[in-house]
Amino acid sequence: MEKLRIAIQKSGRLSEKSLELLKEAGITLNNGSRKLRSVARFFPLEVIYLRDDDIPQYVEDGVAHIGIVGENEFAEKGCDVELIERLGYSRCRLSIAVPKAEVYNGLEDLQNKRIATSYPVILEKYLAEHGIRADVHVLSGSVELAPSIGIAEAIFDIVSSGSTLISNGLKEVETIMQSEAVVIANRNLDGEQKSLVADLLFRIRSVMAASNNKYILLNAPNENLEQIIKVIPGMKSPTVMPLAGEGWSSVHSVLSEKTFWSVIDRLKELGAQGILVIPIEKMIV
Repeated sequence: MEKLRIAIQKSGRLSEKSLELLKEAGITLNNGSRKLRSVARFFPLEVIYLRDDDIPQYVEDGVAHIGIVGENEFAEKGCDVELIERLGYSRCRLSIAVPKAEVYNGLEDLQNKRIATSYPVILEKYLAEHGIRADVHVLSGSVELAPSIGIAEAIFDIVSSGSTLISNGLKEVETIMQSEAVVIANRNLDGEQKSLVADLLFRIRSVMAASNNKYILLNAPNENLEQIIKVIPGMKSPTVMPLAGEGWSSVHSVLSEKTFWSVIDRLKELGAQGILVIPIEKMIV
């Protein structure tokens, strides 16, 4: 059986999260990311370790069938590949920043300015859409140093917490795009390759669904049972079982991580007791 080839960043946080995701999806690799490739056990998969900015091109060329890469690199390279899944981790944003002491009134202030960046394609497209002409200075790293050494008057770079900007005397003034880890695919996969991709995405989505939800068990007073069921509808409907104690039922359901605490507060108001919250390892939807 043919192996599905997936390209993953060879080092860094995105690489670690991607390998962890594969492991949680039941895919065990036979060696670490220090080698050029790994063969998986329990699934026909081969991992190729690459620089993140090379992954879109390797996927377009068919060297890798699919790849996990930051959306920023997907947008910057402009390769003819398909974005097939958003993974929700390695989130960041691409923003314009200027020296902290500089007064900034809007995009017009960037007219004819020098802007340093490692993402010229994304930046130039954005500036053109807004009628701004600027001198884009391309750097491969340490972009945040450009204003302090006189190379540029502003920068366009990845921002996570913003601490790097602050430590270099910069302030974020325009956010151009949000980015996260995504799965990209070659557009010319054959039937067997598409089937393997579908199987892999099924596993990944099950892991992601589990991480975004909690399993909840509680004791509910029967007089408020109908209201409690409305608060925690579950995937279809909650499981309700009578307790030995008269007037009470046991309710089992699934809660979204996003609404978890507000729902818990409402359940307490409705008299729910003995609330247990359990992590979900896998969730087949």
